[in-house]
Amino acid sequence: MAEIKYEIVKTIGVLSENPNGWKREINLVSWNDRAPKYDIRDWDENHEKMSKGITLSQEEMEILIDLMKNE
Repeated sequence: MAEIKYEIVKTIGVLSENPNGWKREINLVSWNDRAPKYDIRDWDENHEKMSKGITLSQEEMEILIDLMKNE
């Protein structure tokens, strides 16, 4: 299995924390040296291990924000 490279370009915030110490975060992450995307997933405290998550482009994030404002 190929190694996945990632760099957390900007930490935006913590959405919640699990009893085991993992935190659900929203960050701007560059995956495999590509342009950064908004990323929501659980991370261990050292950002070495992660859960499955979701990535959103800038356009998708703007649509999500608009949808939530109109909720």
